[in-house]
Amino acid sequence: MKSSLFKLFICSFLCLPMFTSAQLALSDSLKSALNEPSIAPQDKSRLLTRLSEVYRLNKDDQAGTKTGKESVRFALKTGNYTEAVKAYVVLTNIYAITQQFAAMKTAGDSAMVIARQHHTQEAMAYAWYGRVLLYKALSNADEVVKHCQLGLKALEKIDDPYLAAKLYYQLYAVNSGWNNVAKVNLYARKSTDNALKAKDYNALSNAYTGMSVACEYNYAASKKMADLDSVLYYLNKSEALYQQYPGRVADHTYAIACINMASYYLKYFPETDQAAKSNGIRYANKARMVMKNSLRNQPIIGNSLGILSEYAKREGDLGLMERYLLEAYEVMKTEQDPSYYTLINVIQALADNYEKKGEYAKALGFQKQVVEYNNKSFDKTQATNAQKLEIQYDTEKKNNEMLVLKERESSRHLQSVLYGCIAFASLVGLVFLFRSYHFKLRYSLQLEKQLQLEKQESDMQVKLEKEEQARLIAEQRLMEAEQQQLKKEVMANVLQLDHKNQMLHHIKAQLNEGESINMQKILRSESMLDLDFEQAKLQIQQVHPGFFQLLTERSQQKLTPLDLRFCACLHLNMDTRQIAQLMHVEAKSVRMSRYRIKQKLGLSKADDLNVFIQQLGKQPS
Repeated sequence: MKSSLFKLFICSFLCLPMFTSAQLALSDSLKSALNEPSIAPQDKSRLLTRLSEVYRLNKDDQAGTKTGKESVRFALKTGNYTEAVKAYVVLTNIYAITQQFAAMKTAGDSAMVIARQHHTQEAMAYAWYGRVLLYKALSNADEVVKHCQLGLKALEKIDDPYLAAKLYYQLYAVNSGWNNVAKVNLYARKSTDNALKAKDYNALSNAYTGMSVACEYNYAASKKMADLDSVLYYLNKSEALYQQYPGRVADHTYAIACINMASYYLKYFPETDQAAKSNGIRYANKARMVMKNSLRNQPIIGNSLGILSEYAKREGDLGLMERYLLEAYEVMKTEQDPSYYTLINVIQALADNYEKKGEYAKALGFQKQVVEYNNKSFDKTQATNAQKLEIQYDTEKKNNEMLVLKERESSRHLQSVLYGCIAFASLVGLVFLFRSYHFKLRYSLQLEKQLQLEKQESDMQVKLEKEEQARLIAEQRLMEAEQQQLKKEVMANVLQLDHKNQMLHHIKAQLNEGESINMQKILRSESMLDLDFEQAKLQIQQVHPGFFQLLTERSQQKLTPLDLRFCACLHLNMDTRQIAQLMHVEAKSVRMSRYRIKQKLGLSKADDLNVFIQQLGKQPS
């Protein structure tokens, strides 16, 4: 009986509350606050959700469901989506406890859909906790752990120690079922720390009870009295919170703490320890008294009566034991959906008791009831498992569909990223090509400009070279002109000098012959000749430098220097008289020289020697 009762305590403990606890006084104060006309929509949503949870803690499932739905409607209407998620999670918890699996799944799915559509860390954390409650009801421990971790990950960037305490508590509960001592201690401690930080004394009472279970695991492994003392230490702390914070710890939570204390004294103290017996009976009765007027109180009252029957059995008082068991039997039967596990244990204890007393008919009757309730329990378990499998199948199906959608979304996202990368690469390529083209164009323009500059420089160089060549040619021509001028001056001076020499010879000859000489006449004549010769000199300087060469080339016979002098005088347009005076000959001699030169030049009688000489002087050299 002790073993079964202790297991009952564990099962009851794992179904503890989720949100801030309250008793009926708190529900009344919440109703009053909701009736205030000046209440803000956001505060109203929060108070409705809290009131729904208070009803759930007080086991008023009908009022809790009604208020939870009202909270959802109001929260969605006012756009308070996070509060709508919280309200759906409360409904999920109510449906899970009352085994309304289809409604539970719908509420949990709604919470998740809203959280994903209006993605916030807080909404997602509570939506994951709704999934924890769903999978806990479906007895899928692996998924419970998975979604607890998802909820804790969502809480990494927000400060919500209350929800963290609940998530760690669920991890503790799963690992307690797996007998994982290390993780039971770890998660019970983390749940306690976060409940203290959140100042949620109902959650803290549950967490202290969790710590007592962890210490009991430690004692089972170590057999150290210090671990056993720690069990009682944490149970006392859990039980004391009900007195220290009135209205902040639920009656059911306190009653379970009392059952745990009574079970502790029953299990770990010898039968001869009257103080332990007294404490065990006291805590069992406390649990009965606290739950006397509460809803769905049958399991706790039946458990407390079972513990009292064990103490009566130890004292050998089978009559008292029978009364406790019959009372427990009657209490358990009043439950609409009784806990068959506890009821069967009570009936089996009655059958064993009557068998020991020799009342075999009664023993047989209760034994038949054991078989009957076992069959009912089996049928109920089968039906429940069928519902769970159906819900779990539907959940997994939707999860798979969601996974496929996520994979498709991921594929589309990856495809979009790939297309984006291709577009970006193309853009970069285009930019590169544009910059390359721009660079090449700029390079071509610079090259063209450079070529133009080089061409201009080359043209300038050619121009300079041409100008230099022209300058050199000009200088050469100037030098040649100067040389020709010098030649002309020399020729003119030679003619003048030759005339002066002839004149001097003439004067000398006259003097030798003794002729008289009129010097005044000679000087006047020479002055006039000098004047004429200066003019002739200016004209002869204009004679083409190739004049005598051309004259020599055109002549058919060799011209004498005297002939050349005569031709020069003709070129200077000197008349016969002037030529005669210049050469100191008679006019007749001048005419004879003209005739002789015409013959040498191959001219006819009709040809004018003066015209020929003038035209020859105009020909280029």
